[in-house]
Amino acid sequence: MALFTKKSEAFLEAYLNNSSPTGFETSGQKLWLDYISPFIDEWHSDNYGTVYGVINPGKDYKVVIEGHADEIAWFVNYVTDDGFIYVIRNGGSDHMIAPSMRVNIYTKKGIVKGVFGWPAIHTRKSSDSKSNPSLDNIFIDVGAKNKAEVAKMGIHVGCVITFEDKMTTLNNRYYVGRALDNRIGGFCIAEVARLLKKNKIKLPYSLYIVNSVQEEIGLRGAEMIAHTIKPDVAIVTDVTHDTHTPMLNPKKHGDIRTGDGPTVTFAPAVHNKLLQLIIDTAEQNKIPLQKEASSRRTGTDTDAFAYSNGGVPAALISLPLRYMHTTVEMADKSDVENVIKLIYEVLQKIKKNHNFKYL
Repeated sequence: MALFTKKSEAFLEAYLNNSSPTGFETSGQKLWLDYISPFIDEWHSDNYGTVYGVINPGKDYKVVIEGHADEIAWFVNYVTDDGFIYVIRNGGSDHMIAPSMRVNIYTKKGIVKGVFGWPAIHTRKSSDSKSNPSLDNIFIDVGAKNKAEVAKMGIHVGCVITFEDKMTTLNNRYYVGRALDNRIGGFCIAEVARLLKKNKIKLPYSLYIVNSVQEEIGLRGAEMIAHTIKPDVAIVTDVTHDTHTPMLNPKKHGDIRTGDGPTVTFAPAVHNKLLQLIIDTAEQNKIPLQKEASSRRTGTDTDAFAYSNGGVPAALISLPLRYMHTTVEMADKSDVENVIKLIYEVLQKIKKNHNFKYL
């Protein structure tokens, strides 16, 4: 099965380089929809921007494969008289990495460039706790003389901000960039749709390829779309942590490595029968698979689908990632391929009116 055409790789690069902060995902959704349109029969979107394509529409049995489209970001929260901008989080943005980062500020007049400024090391006392980055002291400099000039640029409280960064590859093995969490998942499900079309696979049910919004602030897009679609099965893809980089403890966070294949999660929200089908499919197709556990919630859109509509059999397939929520998130190309292969093969194992009930 051939993967990653030149067109698909060009899409991945454009998709990762585009900004889609939580609540402002429209431009990324347009890119995603344009790419998958040749592989689906119809598409829809909801009031908050979740987009989904449908293959083989109109069947009583509905299966969802899903990723989330949004990325972490910042909001303009306060502008000083001297024209410096203080921020609040939009999602789980990391203040520790902010100093010296370049940013894009989105305004009605277009993108305004800025930087997270930081005082020189010569001027900081190592013993002073205030010299460490915190949400209270990080700030953005757009080169303005004062507050009035900032306003003239079109910047106001509520403008959204993302780090400026471009996708690269490392050692010809890793995709590197910001927002692989989880636009790489949107890429994976789009590639599944492409392969189903290319290989003329006929599914006995309606398949919904869903790119949800607002996951980073509480799984909200998945929560909404689950009630709209009312699926019978949901397979969610997201990212997880490579726990073998410095400063992480596999005993605490699980034994996961990039390059060793996607992971499946054991958790209360994960349906055991659907999970076993995924594990069996991986073994039958010699797809490497890692396992992890979550004691209460997965923290992914799996939870939103599982606990909707009286309970939907749901499972999570994750891509191991290094340095999550930074501008240098790293994913092994082979893991990305195996996420796609696994979802593609599992979909062909699900039967019309597949019974996942325990009793």
